[in-house]
Amino acid sequence: MADPGVLRAAAASAAAGCVVAGAVAVTVAVAAGPGPGLTGYVSEAGVADSAYAGAYRIGVFALAAALLLLAAALPPALRAAAGLLVAGAAGTALSGAVTCSTGCPLPPFEAATVADLVHGGASIGATAAVVFAMLAVVLQPAAGRALRRVAGVGAALALPLSGAVGLAMLLVGRGGLVGVLERLLLAVAAAWGLATAAVLGLAHRRPEPPL
Repeated sequence: MADPGVLRAAAASAAAGCVVAGAVAVTVAVAAGPGPGLTGYVSEAGVADSAYAGAYRIGVFALAAALLLLAAALPPALRAAAGLLVAGAAGTALSGAVTCSTGCPLPPFEAATVADLVHGGASIGATAAVVFAMLAVVLQPAAGRALRRVAGVGAALALPLSGAVGLAMLLVGRGGLVGVLERLLLAVAAAWGLATAAVLGLAHRRPEPPL
C-alpha cells in the first residue's frame, strides 16, 4: 500500500502544476482578450463572443482542480480547511461552466441575467471559501509552523482586499477600482495555493520539527 504521505506530496505537486497552468491560461485570456482591461472583471475574458473564452475556461477548470488536489494534500488534522477548498473548487468549476453576459453585470448598478447572478455568486463564494481556508489553517496548531506562516501571510493580505472588493462593488460598481482590487485578491489566492502546495510537497522529505 502506498505511503499516505507520499500520496499527499504527489497531490501537492499536481496542485502546484494546476495553479501555474490555470493562472497562465487565465492571464493570457484576460490580457489578450477583448475585455476592457483593468476597468472590467476578470470573468469578462470568458464571455461567449471572446476568442479567448476557451483558454479562460481551461484556466478556471485547472484552478478548480488545483483546489481539489490541495484539499487532498492537506494532512488529516486540517479537515475544515480541506472542506472549504472542496467548496471553493465546486464554486470555481461552476463559475467556469456558467458564463456571464457581456460586461458581467451585477447589481446594484446594473441589470443582471440569471447566468450573471449564478456566475457572480459562484465566483464570490469560491474566493470566500479559499480565504476562509487560509484562516482555518492559521487557527489549527496541528498544521505546523510552515503552513500556518504561509496561510497567515495570505490571510493578512486577502482579508482586507476581500473587504475592499465587496465595498467597492456595492458603493462604486464595475470600474478601475474593482478591477485592480479583484486582480490583486486573485493573485494572492493563487500565490497562497502555490506556496502551500510547495510546503506540502516537500514535507515528506523534510519533516517539520515538533512545535
